[in-house]
Formats: sequence, structure tokens, C-alpha cells
Amino acid sequence: MLRPALVPILLLWLTNPLQAEPRYPQSTIRIVLGFSPGSAPDVAARILADHFMATWGKPVVVENMLGAGGNIAADHVAKSAPDGATLLMAGNAAIVINPSLYAKLPYDPAHDLVPVAQVTVAPNILVLNKDVPAAGVQDLVDLARRNPGTLTFASAGVGTSTHLAGELFQTMAGIKIQHVPYRDSTALLSDLMAGRVTMFFGSIASVLPQVRDGGIRALAITSARRSSAVPDLPTLDELGFRGFDATAWFGLMAPAGTPASVIKSLNEEAQKAVAAPAARAKFATLGMETVTRTPDEFAADIRTETPRWAELIRRVGIAPIQ
Repeated sequence: MLRPALVPILLLWLTNPLQAEPRYPQSTIRIVLGFSPGSAPDVAARILADHFMATWGKPVVVENMLGAGGNIAADHVAKSAPDGATLLMAGNAAIVINPSLYAKLPYDPAHDLVPVAQVTVAPNILVLNKDVPAAGVQDLVDLARRNPGTLTFASAGVGTSTHLAGELFQTMAGIKIQHVPYRDSTALLSDLMAGRVTMFFGSIASVLPQVRDGGIRALAITSARRSSAVPDLPTLDELGFRGFDATAWFGLMAPAGTPASVIKSLNEEAQKAVAAPAARAKFATLGMETVTRTPDEFAADIRTETPRWAELIRRVGIAPIQ
């Protein structure tokens, strides 16, 4: 038998419905990224921002927080409140490469951030100065073997996908080519066209215009399958470099501890945003392709890629960045 004093409490519990979880979002959303305005991930972030604003009627701000190979932006989001108000448009470098490239990171991608939605991928293209006497990839390999250590490959910086693609290529080909890192992409492309560097595993968005104009020559693409932007360009895998895949990806991440319901809402709306015809057309002009991954699928990709790049960095002896 219930005690009389407990009856009012029980009646109150039975007559009042459970308090609903507050509708997301309740405030302004910030999408932080470690890339400059106008870059491919910046375009992706702004496509998501426009869709989120239209869907939820709340302001969405894109904030470019540059520095340290994306680490500053990732660290900022990792230390933000896990309420869905601060999100990261991450590139694969800050998540799967930098943990092995830097001596110490201020954040742990595996524990401080959670995947929300992988939204786009951007392969690199192996391009040459047009005067290099190599009609194809095998010609280039043969040229490197005849002239060990004299050919050069440019990159957008140590640890970038343009750098690691070059390291993977020379490792798989059994050749030696000199790495020349650049900070300025304009200077890099100028030097490539002038013949001051031999080759570049450049992002498709940055090199495709010069390829189409005839300023540089394209030999192959670094993704596992051909790109619809350049369907006649073979993959390195097709050309005998089995398993070669050096593709940059960009995706939305949130601080660890963000409610599952918020992650689900963000994933669903992100997938709708990149599936829209206008978004697909915009990405296509940059040579990028949209992807729709669940948070679990995105997380599985990260778990697969992290040790693969760690092994390459160890094998080629890239010194840790302090």
C-alpha cells in the first residue's frame, strides 16, 4: 500500500508528460575550418551553412581559423561545448595525418571529436611540366630511375595530401624524387609551368584549369576510381600502382559528447545539402564529388586511414613537426 504522502507525487508524475528535449538548434551555429575563404572546404562549409539556415531559421556563421595545418581550428572545436553550436569542417590532414606528423597535438581526433557527415572528396592529379620527356607514368618512372634524385615534386606543404601522394608514389615505384614544399600555391604553379620543378600531385580544383589550358600535362589521378571531371584520365591503380589512393576528403565533425539526436539531425541535413542539384553542380566545377556517409561509416573510414598514413610517414622518415 502506498503511503498517503507519496500519492500526490505519483499523480503529478502520471499527469505531466515527460519534458521534451529542446529542439535543435537553439542558437547561432558556427562552422569553423582551417582553410582560406574560397578554398574547396570553404565552399563546402558555405553550402552547408546556407542549407542549415534555410532549414532551421537560425544564423549559421562560417569562420576561417587558419594555422598549423588545420590544428588550430580542430583544437578550437574539440574544446567547445558539445551542444552542436560549434562544428568543424575538417580535412583529412587534421584528423588522420597530423596525429602521426606532429610531435604533439593539443587535441586527440579519436577522442575529442566525433564524425557527423563526410560530404565531399577531392582527388589529386599527377601533373608535369609540359617539357618533361615522359608521355606516361611508366616513362616518368623510367626517367627517374635513369636520373636518381634529380627529378623534383612540389607540394603545398609537409604532411598535406599533395606531399604524401608524392611520397607514396616514389615508395611504390621504387624511385627517388626530391620533395620541394611551397607555402604559396601561386608560386608553386608558376614554378611548375616554368620547369623549376618537375611534377606536382595537385588538388584537382587547383590544377584542372591549367591542364585544360595546356600549361601543364596530366598523367594520372590519385583516387581509387576515375573522376567524372576528367573521365579519360586513368588512376594510378589502373597503371599498376595497386591500391594507390591519396584523396583529400572534407567532412563535418563535432565535439565529443554532442547528443546523438543532434548528430543525427546534422547528418540528415548535410546529406540533403550536398545532394541538391545546385550543390552538385558547384562541386563539379571544382572537380570534387559529393559523398553521403553515416556517422558510423565516416568513423570507419577514419579508423582505416589513420594507421595507413602513420605507416607511410614512419617508412619515409618524415621528421615530426614540433
